[in-house]
Amino acid sequence: MEFNHADLFEAIADEIGERVALVCDDRRLTYAELDAQANRLAHHLREAGVEPGQHVAMQLYNGIEYAVALLATVKIRAVPINVNYRYVENELLYIFQDSDSVALLYDVEFDERVAATAPRAPKLRHLIAVGGPSAVPGAVEYEAALAAQPDTRGFPARSEDDTYIIYTGGTTGMPKGVMWGVKDIIFAFWTPALPPPKVPADVVANARGGGPMIMMPIAPLMHGAAQVNSWIAWFMGAQLVYVRKFDAAEIWRTVEREKVNSITITGDAMAIPMAEELERGSYDLSSLLAFVSTGAILTGSVRDRIAAALPNIIIMDRFGSTESGSTAGAVPGSSPEKGLKFEREDTANVTVLDDALKPVAPGSGVMGQVARTGYIARGYYNDPEKTARTFPEVDGKRWLLTGDIATVEADGSIAVFGRGSQAINTGGEKVFPEEVEAVLKGHPDVFDAVVTGIPDERFGFRVAAVVQPQGEAPTADELDEFCRKNLSGYKVPRTYAFVVEMKRSPAGKADYRWAKEVAQEAAGS
Repeated sequence: MEFNHADLFEAIADEIGERVALVCDDRRLTYAELDAQANRLAHHLREAGVEPGQHVAMQLYNGIEYAVALLATVKIRAVPINVNYRYVENELLYIFQDSDSVALLYDVEFDERVAATAPRAPKLRHLIAVGGPSAVPGAVEYEAALAAQPDTRGFPARSEDDTYIIYTGGTTGMPKGVMWGVKDIIFAFWTPALPPPKVPADVVANARGGGPMIMMPIAPLMHGAAQVNSWIAWFMGAQLVYVRKFDAAEIWRTVEREKVNSITITGDAMAIPMAEELERGSYDLSSLLAFVSTGAILTGSVRDRIAAALPNIIIMDRFGSTESGSTAGAVPGSSPEKGLKFEREDTANVTVLDDALKPVAPGSGVMGQVARTGYIARGYYNDPEKTARTFPEVDGKRWLLTGDIATVEADGSIAVFGRGSQAINTGGEKVFPEEVEAVLKGHPDVFDAVVTGIPDERFGFRVAAVVQPQGEAPTADELDEFCRKNLSGYKVPRTYAFVVEMKRSPAGKADYRWAKEVAQEAAGS
């Protein structure tokens, strides 16, 4: 047995096969049943010619089939590729081609898009339709594929160096595939609730003694956070709960029905509608112990709403990225509008490097990039230039530069200002959109906000805000007055654009390209 997802899951299934592994809607699978279904799909993929190291794309909503596909793919040492289900044809074609995927599992709702793109991706030769018959020529029905195969294993030996890829990004450009070694990704995202395992058998022992925790990732599985949280749940021997699509009322109904203990979201875009539903609905959530945000930090006002509605639960922010893993936990009381601070759990491997790639001295006030070494990603698939820029070698160690601009406080904690790639240089001053967005979302009439920079003749760039109102839209003057009470003058937006609905990724990430276009149109530039 290796530190390999498939090896570990199979060993866990052998130990606690009768325990429920996964629930979605009215369907429930035990660990043994999930393993058996994954074996069937794995045999089908092998029979279809999928070889170790080749890529299997998944264009699916959350569900049992997605979990089966992930397991089946790693069982045969192939590589899962997450596909954003909102992608239109040109974006789909890009990811099919960029990922070199040879097989695709897709929900039949996406028939039209798959039919228009799959034939144009030269390496994509095998299609599996989930949810019924498909009109796409040559597609095999998922249920038929499983029915024709045995539920036993019999797969070749695997390695801890096998590859796992998560496509991420898309806020400023097309997404990139982040490549991991499977052992590295297991340790990089290991839950801080448990000590890291020394040998693979420790993971199995944790799972055997770990029940009966019930965990629910809210993000779509096409986002790395939900996939990682699924593996964490199984490595803990927990019961995993999915909802097919994001719906705040359905989420709380499911938490109530399944007696969920822990839910994981990604930032305000999910937390706000969930808070609104709690404020207008009535649910028995006495089972819930933890509310965790990963991949996007909760603003203070949103955190306060969750805390008011759920006063007896722990609310946690985790700092990290697809490339770095789970890096640190937020200092209690910190938030984007007050200043983000994180406690380093691994001080030897997490630091801030300045422009010369030297560690920032605690308390010096020097700004640099948050950097991590140790268990980090290998790089970006098909992009050696970006890999070289992002993963430099410093004093014989390979580091990841996360792009998060920060400094090290005197007490050793890390104060994060925002993403360097999104910083707005206005008149020589640097403005981080996250801080301004957090303040705007604290206004009672603002549902969501995205801040960007647009060209300005005098200052080079000006701060602009795209705002989705909550009810009646506030005026620009009202927002200006509110911001000036909480921000330095140069950080206050000079242009506002009001929209009916904010454009974000299914994982809640802001679309800064779209926001810039909307803001420029509002400014008449």
